[in-house]
Amino acid sequence: MKTEDRTAPRTGPATAESSGHRWDLVAAGAGVVLVIAAALGGRAIDDYARTLYVHWPPLLASWYPHTGPGTVAAPVVAVAVIAYGPLLARRLRWRPLLLAAYAASLAWVFSLALIDGWGRGVAERLTTKHEYLRVIGRFDDIGAALRTFDEHILIGPPGNWPAHVAGHPPGATLTFVLLDRAGLGGGAWAGVWCILTGASALVAVLVTVRALAGEDIARRAATYLVLAPVAVWAGTSADGYFAAVAAWSVALLALAATRTVRAPAAAALGAGLLYGLVCYLSYGLALIALLLLAVLVLARSARPLPFVLLGALVVPAVFTAAGFNWWDAYHVLVERYHQGAGGFRPYGYWVWANLACTVIAVGPATVAGLRRTFAGAPGAVRGLRTGDARGQDRLVPLVLVALLLLLAADVSGMSKAETERIWQPFMLWLLPAAGLLPDRGRRAWPAAQAVVALAVNHLLWTGW
Repeated sequence: MKTEDRTAPRTGPATAESSGHRWDLVAAGAGVVLVIAAALGGRAIDDYARTLYVHWPPLLASWYPHTGPGTVAAPVVAVAVIAYGPLLARRLRWRPLLLAAYAASLAWVFSLALIDGWGRGVAERLTTKHEYLRVIGRFDDIGAALRTFDEHILIGPPGNWPAHVAGHPPGATLTFVLLDRAGLGGGAWAGVWCILTGASALVAVLVTVRALAGEDIARRAATYLVLAPVAVWAGTSADGYFAAVAAWSVALLALAATRTVRAPAAAALGAGLLYGLVCYLSYGLALIALLLLAVLVLARSARPLPFVLLGALVVPAVFTAAGFNWWDAYHVLVERYHQGAGGFRPYGYWVWANLACTVIAVGPATVAGLRRTFAGAPGAVRGLRTGDARGQDRLVPLVLVALLLLLAADVSGMSKAETERIWQPFMLWLLPAAGLLPDRGRRAWPAAQAVVALAVNHLLWTGW
């Protein structure tokens, strides 16, 4: 049965769908043009000034055609998801669907990572000179490390932190310290942890979309979420883990606000706890507060707010009592950022080239879905104002708020390059926009997503 394209002009079912499809292709083509412009413009700038500090603009990557164990596995996973994903998304009961989506996402992320091999793709990713595992031994006394954390952020003083440690609050590093103390030390366990947690972010997004916009739109989005090219950077990077923590904070709040969970107060408290944690995993993810606010507005409920605020105070209170001052450390980080490549990368290029990185990471289906999001925005506003909103009308604002957060991070100037990895927590919420696409492309669009991911992972070396 053909699904009506409700974001297209209402000139008759057949005309609306064909017209909408053409504009979807135009939007995807515009995304390709943006990527090409960023690649050519970046190459020209780097040939002249060498200020981009990336080897294959706009991505932080090097040209490195290669194959690995995942070369066989990843296409098999992609074909299986494309062939059976839409059918299973329609027919499986909800909880089995979530389990199937998680398993498929896990297989996709792992197989993409294994294109680089087990060592370079997983076990060694978090052990390089820039990464968290290089400083595990310096946290033998956690209290002392926290009290003096901001003294080692700047480049220059003896013992300054590696780039990723300095660039994040200590909660990020403490995650791997605690894994080590639990007997799960080393790069392999750290990589597996990031993949296992990062793949669950997809489930959190589906749970949120179902709670706010209805089960039908969540089911339609599932296949696109699984095969999104951002999976390339979810395996293996700590940012995938950060994205999952942020996503589950939003999902728990959505369940609490819509009262679709047995213990709404506990869910709201959990949402606050995770939000407090995510602020100590990455400074920029404090912006997730606006997404949490959007959830409350869409659910038309402020009931969970006291529990969220209470939960959100716990992690900051613990770190502050231990001697770490988040705000002071952030100001020192800004200075560190301008000491390194961030101080030399040209804002005028990256402020739009970052968006080209986003286009690659979210894939052409999401770009087409964003086109439908903008087209459906006026109707969504009317529906929400009159109380006659359909499921997709409640999805549109959620996607637009996520896009607003991404743009805020962009214009801040604190994200110049590497955004295909760093912006995962924001990109995740753009992906459900692909659920607005009609059934006509239910296999072609996911295939396009998979092709982008496979091309990036086989042709480029995307690690630090």
